Amino acid sequence: MSVRLASVRDASFTEPPQSRFVVVRADGADHALRGAVAAIGNFDGVHRGHKAVIARARSMAGRLGRPACVLTFDPHPRAFFGPGESVFSLTPEPVKLALFAREGLQGAIVLPFDGRLAAMSAHEFLAELLVNRLGLAGVVAGYDFHFGHARQGTPTFLQEEGGRLGLAVEIVDPMTLDGGAVSSTAIRAALVQGDVEAAARMLGYRWLARGVVQHGDKRGRTLGFPTANIRLPAGCALRHGIYAVRIAVDGVVRDGVASYGRRPTFDDGAPLLEVFVFDFKGDLYGKTVDVEFVAWIRGELKFDSAEALVARMDQDSAEARTALARPADVPAPSALPLPAL
Repeated sequence: MSVRLASVRDASFTEPPQSRFVVVRADGADHALRGAVAAIGNFDGVHRGHKAVIARARSMAGRLGRPACVLTFDPHPRAFFGPGESVFSLTPEPVKLALFAREGLQGAIVLPFDGRLAAMSAHEFLAELLVNRLGLAGVVAGYDFHFGHARQGTPTFLQEEGGRLGLAVEIVDPMTLDGGAVSSTAIRAALVQGDVEAAARMLGYRWLARGVVQHGDKRGRTLGFPTANIRLPAGCALRHGIYAVRIAVDGVVRDGVASYGRRPTFDDGAPLLEVFVFDFKGDLYGKTVDVEFVAWIRGELKFDSAEALVARMDQDSAEARTALARPADVPAPSALPLPAL
């Protein structure tokens, strides 16, 4: 098996226009990001720690005169190795790519995580994939990045073997916040508890969910609270309850209050996100929307009557308006609206 050893000095590339974020979905030799410096990882959540890796990649790219990109994988390796298991993804691929585009990168390389990739040795991953086929000039990874069959490739191996292959390599230390490491796992744990503010502090923006507005039973309309109904992915483990939210549709961001749960007062069915948009009378059916979770209001409750539910919904709406009136960057800035790619 022949291996072309790329170096910082000889890797060729075609730099994409600065105004356009390029998404490459092939691992062949002919692609727009050949010769780039890549921040590499799964980047689920694109949190503060991930952004530190991305910033280091931009810095290296600037020194080397190369474009900067991310190299990531779809699906998440957990989904590949555990088929049929529900995976709580913080950022589905379209959201992740939109967040990448905001980080001053020229593009993203998205590799399918499949049996072929899972079977690669750590050396093959570096020599054949990163250097030969993708033609990268450099890579930046987090302290916990592992790769290759059985996760045999470590950050130390990446630095040592990458250097021998002519690949510039940097490893980024963990980022800590409030005494703990910022990680996708910690963010998921916060969302499971409904602590969207702790999640926002680690993410560096308020967590959001994307979905298509569906027709429902119109019960909210009869109660005076028409809602946009969104079915979140099966793996979503967000705590059931009421949240102050913002919703973005067609580039416009509006305030609202949302319920995520099984509607125990009525049917106790499959989890559904129901968003009541304040001061809005338009039609959202069929629209793709982003819902940003700003604050926790309360847990899911079962009411004895529709009248009791409506009274509590009035109270929830008032509490949500109060939460949404706080300074815009507390506890973290909004990511809405996301750029269209």
